[in-house]
Amino acid sequence: MKTLDLGYRPRPHQAALHARKSRFTVAAWHRRSGKTVMAVMELLHEALAGGKKRGRYYYVAPTQKQAKAVAWDILKFYASRVPGARFKETELSCDFRNGNRITLRGADNPDSLRGVALDGLVIDETALMPRRLWGEILYPALSDRDGWALFIGTPQGRNVFFELFERARKDPLWRASLCRASETGVLTQGQLETARAQMTPEEYAQEFECSFEAAVPGAYYGRDMAEAERGGRVCEAPPDPLLPVHTAWDLGVADATAVWFFQAAGSQVRLVDFHEASGFGLPHHVEVLRARGYCYGVHIAPSDVMVRDFSTGVTRFETARSLGVDFTVAPRLPFAEGIHAARMLLPRAVFDAGRCEAGIEALKLYRQERDEKAGAFTGRPVHDWTSHAADAFRYLAVGLDLARPAAPPMTPEDALNLYRRHAPPRYLA
Repeated sequence: MKTLDLGYRPRPHQAALHARKSRFTVAAWHRRSGKTVMAVMELLHEALAGGKKRGRYYYVAPTQKQAKAVAWDILKFYASRVPGARFKETELSCDFRNGNRITLRGADNPDSLRGVALDGLVIDETALMPRRLWGEILYPALSDRDGWALFIGTPQGRNVFFELFERARKDPLWRASLCRASETGVLTQGQLETARAQMTPEEYAQEFECSFEAAVPGAYYGRDMAEAERGGRVCEAPPDPLLPVHTAWDLGVADATAVWFFQAAGSQVRLVDFHEASGFGLPHHVEVLRARGYCYGVHIAPSDVMVRDFSTGVTRFETARSLGVDFTVAPRLPFAEGIHAARMLLPRAVFDAGRCEAGIEALKLYRQERDEKAGAFTGRPVHDWTSHAADAFRYLAVGLDLARPAAPPMTPEDALNLYRRHAPPRYLA
């Protein structure tokens, strides 16, 4: 076989992973360690020399936009040296003469990744992926072709990436790779000291020393959710049969629809169930509600439920009513006020850990965009798979009073009895 030099010269930690990769490998590497280049070269090597015919290889980032920004130029730089390589900009794919193909995809719509058959896979920024992405969608895509998977990223708390890394450390069929900035030599001591001066100790430990203990940078609810877990409020919390179950929705058209099921019990709010799906209309989601079998109270929706569909002239409010669901529109507040309302609610919230697992994970990872040039957060939320559950929770928080029964008007007799219970004794003589 003719040797093809693509111009790649791996550093020692990159070469070590190339030499000792298992079928499933989890690489927790520090920022600027070259993990994206390493991963793209793994895909290229397998596509060119892996021996597969019509092999299909994916590079999956949290969003399609991120996949293009991070990996597309790298893929084109090295693959352009392969004779006959053809690039498709709109599909973010590269085809080779042997029939193999590398494609960049985003995980912002996980269900769109169903049904493919893959020979190899890179999952980038694994910590920001939905938990179900691997077990429900991507592993089945590899299973019948004995495909391999490489998970890469920098730790962002104890989430799915942490769990996969721990599995890789203990399972002999997997491999774990940990690269700290203090060990690889990629960054000089001066560069590390500059970074340390600009960051909190927790941020530095996470980004450069690969600590899994710090919270997700820029997370709106990270600390609140961590406190809920420490306080035992993420637990088994079945619905109380004596209380109505209310719902709060984020209604998607092209995106997913997310629904929180909750009960108001005094000052406590119990999140008893969660549903999310994409690619379905309102009839499907209403049928899900019926299948749950709860005794329903109020259904809270955002104000855009009243917007008329351009093609039919019918609002989703009207469509839902025709299906038997009467929406109550949540107050329309500025985004920052909605985030504040959600933060005020979280200390009183109890989550059912099993039924709400996907929603809980989304709340932990819902975060602000970061301006890498300015080194600061923008205040705008990242729109990815976490957005739908987080938006529905925000509508729950601002519309919570709509789910509380209104107090009946007080009769004169009630007022007199209330006075007798609370008035000072000297006024009752």
